[in-house]
Amino acid sequence: MASKTPQETVPLWRDRSAWLFALLAVAAIVGVIYASSLNRPASYSVRLPPAAPPATVVPEVLPMELAPVTEDDARAANARIPLIAKGFVAARPFAYAGDADSRTRARDCLAAAMLYEAGDDRRGQLSVGQVVINRARHPAFPKSLCGVVFQGSERRTGCQFTFTCDGALNRRYSDAAWGRARVNAEMMMAGLTDPGVGLATHYHTDWVRPYWSDSLEKIAVVDTHLFFRWPGYWGTPGAFRGAVSGSDGPVAKLAALSPMHALGLGIAPALAGVDANAEVGEARVVAGAGEAVGRDTIYIQLDRTAAPESFVTTALRLCGDKPYCKFMGWTNPVLKPDGDAMSDTQRAAMTFSYLRDDKAGFEKALWNCSEYKRDDARQCMKR
Repeated sequence: MASKTPQETVPLWRDRSAWLFALLAVAAIVGVIYASSLNRPASYSVRLPPAAPPATVVPEVLPMELAPVTEDDARAANARIPLIAKGFVAARPFAYAGDADSRTRARDCLAAAMLYEAGDDRRGQLSVGQVVINRARHPAFPKSLCGVVFQGSERRTGCQFTFTCDGALNRRYSDAAWGRARVNAEMMMAGLTDPGVGLATHYHTDWVRPYWSDSLEKIAVVDTHLFFRWPGYWGTPGAFRGAVSGSDGPVAKLAALSPMHALGLGIAPALAGVDANAEVGEARVVAGAGEAVGRDTIYIQLDRTAAPESFVTTALRLCGDKPYCKFMGWTNPVLKPDGDAMSDTQRAAMTFSYLRDDKAGFEKALWNCSEYKRDDARQCMKR
């Protein structure tokens, strides 16, 4: 019987060697590549682009200075500014965090801006109110509502809202109109927004041309008003994260309109009904000299028959926008001095005094309580 020859096969050890050789070859290639990368010149290295640095330089807030152009030319120039729709974002609801007194003062500051800038028109008032709130949240502006509204009002030029420095507050709207503005302001301080103007921080009417118009982005048009934001980071939601102060203090220019502002200055609320344009006696202004330049003192004879609250409106009117003003009044014309060199008798006969020092953050009105009784002893001159 013939023997059967078994089938010839590749030994197992030879098959494993082939695989091992292949693995060693791949490892060698990888090692060469890695080694060569270590010696690669820097110019050939792969680098990821660095992250954009955060914005650190807060943009400058320019005054409302107008270019000397006609209304028609202003409208034509404003129309040429493109309306930017990209990146338009509505503002987040705002909630005021201060106590009751601060809230009332903040509400009246906001209401005054809404009423005197937009008139008795709810749509326009909400747009103005949104801009005020946007500014208070932005690091380029003061951190309180009253601070935003009255920014620059101590100067004849440079105020951010013109009604605060052009004498408009001497004009009175009806009680009903003032009440409606207050309601609108209160609603915006409790979360109402105007999504139509987005994150606008600037606006103006279409018949004027502020010098800053071309440097900002026009993002909304409401009737005849144009609304703007800063380009780049400062016009994005990330820039509007600032905490708004809840400690709005009294503002002298609102004392005749807002009882809470009057009380904060030691002035009786009855001031709101006093005519700010009433006639006053002859006033003598003694200008400061030397280091006291700009520190005017006003000496005046007061009407004995006038309401004592009217003395405050007289002082505010005569002091105007001066950052420093000392006002002293007498109802007795015989004892009214002509300068600082006054006798003890003349000083004791002084009826009313008012001192404003914006640099020191001080403002106070005082009465001679032996002549005019006051309910609050803090309003009395010390004897």
